Amino acid sequence: MTLPVEKQEIISAIDALRDELVSISQYIHANPELGLQEYKACACLCDCLEKHGFNVERGVCGMPTAFRATFSGASEGRRVAILAEYDALEGLGHGCGHNLIAAIALGASLGLSKVLPRMAGTVVMFGTPAEEPNVDGAGGKAPMSTNGCFDDCAAALMVHPGTRTGAGGGSSLGATSLEVRFYGKPAHASAIPHLGINALNALIETFNAINALRQHITPDARIHGIITHGGSAPNVVPELAIGRFIVRAEEMGYLDELVEKVKRCAEGAAVATGARVEFSYFCHTFEPTLPNDTLAAAFRANYRALGLDVAEPSQPPQKGRASTDFGNVSQRVPSAGAGISIASEGILGHTHEMAAAAASPRANEALLEAAKAMAMAAFDVLTDDDLVTRARKEFEEKKATKS
Repeated sequence: MTLPVEKQEIISAIDALRDELVSISQYIHANPELGLQEYKACACLCDCLEKHGFNVERGVCGMPTAFRATFSGASEGRRVAILAEYDALEGLGHGCGHNLIAAIALGASLGLSKVLPRMAGTVVMFGTPAEEPNVDGAGGKAPMSTNGCFDDCAAALMVHPGTRTGAGGGSSLGATSLEVRFYGKPAHASAIPHLGINALNALIETFNAINALRQHITPDARIHGIITHGGSAPNVVPELAIGRFIVRAEEMGYLDELVEKVKRCAEGAAVATGARVEFSYFCHTFEPTLPNDTLAAAFRANYRALGLDVAEPSQPPQKGRASTDFGNVSQRVPSAGAGISIASEGILGHTHEMAAAAASPRANEALLEAAKAMAMAAFDVLTDDDLVTRARKEFEEKKATKS
């Protein structure tokens, strides 16, 4: 298969950037930062983009580690979004390979920019912080989506490392992160327990009620939680107890309904124990991913053009049970998330083994191949009117079906 000259130039440009891209990936991997604290990762990415002629806006949507970097061709033309993540996991570092997501997005953006001066079109690389919901306020793509950051883009693209190379067919669950606080009354747990109100008992009864609720929820839904505070001493009736729960479902309407049921579980526990209950949300809501098969097929075609073995989407499409704020983007603009293999089957995400794989020689090679494929897919978005029309049509039809 003979590639268009522009794609050949993209490949050559990314190969020439190899040392710089691998160095940045390794730097981010060696300096893991939690969400909304990715100052080193954000700075090195922005500095590199500016060095290569991008117009970089830092601190997008009030988040210091969010950015938007733009490079336009001979005329602004159509816009394509390329998304980067770079937050790490507490205790695991880059056990989800976000150092690679960042470097792949950087390589794709830089590679595409080298052919843009001879054509119409704009590449916009977005730095999106805090994808992992392990910090308060996580889900940086949610406020960026709500504030219209992606609305003027024809498509949004991203690559995630794992054990398979491919694109398409996957979905994710919507997720709401709910904190439940119970306020009781302290008392000596042995001498005068009858004068206390046990906030921990209220939280434990909430867990019990949720366990009973699980029998009556749809198979796609998930409810899981932890106790983050259960008292200060065993001989004092706990006056404060805090639990954090993540509630997930395929459809946002049902997710909202399920969150209300979880709240009622807590309210019933409050009545039973005499405690007072308060609710808050500690992360942005993650919306379900809306897959775009048209864009995914273009991604797979470019992987094949590079000579890679590509996994075909399962039929019927496999439904994911994880959640990502990339779903929020996919609900606003045609989007495709691809995968790139950096580890053998059986190596799971969010593990020390995946963290090691994300800095391996195999990962360095995968970085370059994924950057090339994404840049080539982005070039297709900028130049192929039929592809964009079909992707938009699919997006609107799926949105109409879900509404």
